[in-house]
Amino acid sequence: MKRFAIYGKGGIGKSTTTANLSAALSDKGFRVMQIGCDPKADSTQLLMHGVKIPSVLERIKAGGAAMTLEDVAFRGYGDVICVESGGPTPGIGCAGRGIITAFNTLEELDAYGTFKPDIVLYDVLGDVVCGGFAMPIRDGYADEVMIVTSGEKMALFAARNIILAIDNFAKRGYARLAGIIENARNIDDEDRIVSDFADEAGTDILSVIPRSETVQRAEDMNMTVIEAFPDSPQAECYRALAETVIRRL
Repeated sequence: MKRFAIYGKGGIGKSTTTANLSAALSDKGFRVMQIGCDPKADSTQLLMHGVKIPSVLERIKAGGAAMTLEDVAFRGYGDVICVESGGPTPGIGCAGRGIITAFNTLEELDAYGTFKPDIVLYDVLGDVVCGGFAMPIRDGYADEVMIVTSGEKMALFAARNIILAIDNFAKRGYARLAGIIENARNIDDEDRIVSDFADEAGTDILSVIPRSETVQRAEDMNMTVIEAFPDSPQAECYRALAETVIRRL
């Protein structure tokens, strides 16, 4: 089992990228598990055809004493196992602690041993890398981290903070940085900006995902591009990213 944490600024297209990557890996015959680590609990909706699945924290609040894996893990497109950690009521509680609680619950339910995924993808909000949001990097959860960014300043600022967090954990044998996924926004000189950023960080650009209306069209259908438009150039971009991930297994 290989585990990847995918970080990025909110709104950068991280969940869309992760869901399409899960779909592409599944199409290639891998058993994939995607775990959304955002309080919005919307990471897996494209894989679930728009259905918002109950989060682990929601199930716990509803009376988690008798909780089973079937209560929190659902099969989406391509039999991808979909899980959402969830978060607290807005304005009350700590979202980072919610992730910790969700991860501990999945361990107690033996999720990884039961489903035996080949690849686990943690989709993690990267605006703030507090102890909870940094959990996939540490404690032996993820093996490698991929960061989704564009050439926009705030996206790069968030990416830089994530890299600092990874560096802080590096000496403890935790997850290492795999590289950058450029999710283009068509700003001026974007490829060079992201390339310079990667060089400065001492890492690689794993993939460049061009901006395309195909993504929006697929989302309007509550599907990944891989499912809705499998023959499109955009689907080929996600498949190329999947090949890059496969080479790292």
